[in-house]
Amino acid sequence: MFIPHIWNKGAEPWEGKPAASGLALEIGTALAMVSGKLAKATGTKKPEYICMQKVDATTDGQLIHVERVKEETVYETELSVASASIARGNKYTIDTTGGMITATTDSGVAEVVDFDGTTVGSKVRVRFP
Repeated sequence: MFIPHIWNKGAEPWEGKPAASGLALEIGTALAMVSGKLAKATGTKKPEYICMQKVDATTDGQLIHVERVKEETVYETELSVASASIARGNKYTIDTTGGMITATTDSGVAEVVDFDGTTVGSKVRVRFP
């Protein structure tokens, strides 16, 4: 999950945005608008929002509490796979859960600011420029 770690310009107010049906969401899931509704931001899809509530299964159009992603906000997440070559300044893709980063840098969207390790589950701080 992507949890706000540092707000350089203050915390963003939460918003309510409509979701596509059938999403299982956790606090910290990366989201983007697709055809006017929230969907998980995975792979090379840059997130526009971070989910701020847990939902087992969304219904079509259900309003979800989200925080808008800002370039200057730093988020804490984890590595979904080991990454011996992780480096500050590199951009990585988002895993299929929308909650962690991968070791893939091709067309990455999450820029590493800092990290605690290189093993699965290691804490990583990122931003979305």
